[in-house]
Amino acid sequence: MNEIHPIARLPSLNALRVFEAAARHLSFRRAAEELALTPTAVSHQIRLLEDRLGLPLFTRQARRVALTEAGQRLYPVLRDSFDNIGQTLAALRAPSPRLAVTVSSTRGFAAQWLLPRLPAFADAHPDIDLHLHASDAPVDLLAGQVDLALRYGRTPPPGLHADHLLACRFAPVCSPRLDLHDPARLSSFPRLRFEWRQRDRATPDWPLWFRKAGMAADDAPERMFSDESHAIVAAISGQGVLLANLALVAGELRDGTLVQPFGPVLEGHPIRVLWPPRHAGNDAVARVRAWLREQAEASPGTGNPADAFPATD
Repeated sequence: MNEIHPIARLPSLNALRVFEAAARHLSFRRAAEELALTPTAVSHQIRLLEDRLGLPLFTRQARRVALTEAGQRLYPVLRDSFDNIGQTLAALRAPSPRLAVTVSSTRGFAAQWLLPRLPAFADAHPDIDLHLHASDAPVDLLAGQVDLALRYGRTPPPGLHADHLLACRFAPVCSPRLDLHDPARLSSFPRLRFEWRQRDRATPDWPLWFRKAGMAADDAPERMFSDESHAIVAAISGQGVLLANLALVAGELRDGTLVQPFGPVLEGHPIRVLWPPRHAGNDAVARVRAWLREQAEASPGTGNPADAFPATD
């Protein structure tokens, strides 16, 4: 003989839900308002439940109701059960937590290279929120401040993994409005430059460019910028000649807002994607790294003209 499952012996769920609301409010009227029922319907459901249990759950008075001892025992059980059901259903309906990856970059690289490409990332990876941390100050990847960092330098810092992203080459660029074609006229225009946080013998600055060009440094006025992107904006507006990272001004060279009038071109250090060992198996981080490499490979060529001067030591 088949046994009846205990759930089958329970009163109707509707009657239990009506009782829980009435017990919480200690009011049939307020329970009716919450459940979009009439007070008569609430009273009817309570009466059916009491008949099913064979004992009263409320004492009815003129303008209020109170729980009997049986009602006081039943109410917290139903309250907690309905709360658990509601929380579980809400969790089932809630979307899965979104993936998030924070990328640190210098302000110039963020403004000139990364920010214009973020819409493409959102289209390719709609499930990942890519947060940008733009700062010229190095961040501590091992401390967990960010997930990835894009940095220029000779060698990656110890303790970090690294992907090669972009080769960096530096050459004079300026607005075409300056009509600069002859390096002999370079001294006629202000020299634009930005402040390097770290320098070494290979730092691509104007003194190194003059040595490679075989020219004596001139005494043209200089305009210093703390932000690389600000120096690029100044060059676009015709304020002078900038020794620029060609990877960062490729778009401006392509559309003609900047021109590279002559060489030579200085080889700089590469830009790398750095990440800590803890992210070695992180799928979201791996997808961002792969997307960055794809974007670098698809970056337009610099189209550098032949160097006008031979390299010199």
